[in-house]
Amino acid sequence: MAYNEKLADRVRNALSEIPNVEEKQMFRGITFMVNDKMCVSVSGDELMCRIDPALHDTIMEKNGTREMVMRGKVLPGYVYVSSDAIKNKKDFDYWIKLCLDFNKHAKSSKTGKK
Repeated sequence: MAYNEKLADRVRNALSEIPNVEEKQMFRGITFMVNDKMCVSVSGDELMCRIDPALHDTIMEKNGTREMVMRGKVLPGYVYVSSDAIKNKKDFDYWIKLCLDFNKHAKSSKTGKK
């Protein structure tokens, strides 16, 4: 699945001054890793945000969000945000900040490192 290059550029720009950012092809799009941890992805025309799982239910009340479901199970702390919900800079920056705030506390999913 192709991803929205303009949205990916917005994410790149938002993370441009953050150290240790790496891009990887994941989640049917492009994922931005911060400090070796998945932070935010662009999948199609949506953001997939990794947020604090404790905020999950509250966040799901916002317009333009949907849960990430994998193998039939909802993954708390992962939420898709529609392009309509991030059209303006203030809304876009809100989601990027949520991702970066949680990234400080998130565990890396890297395996096989020696």
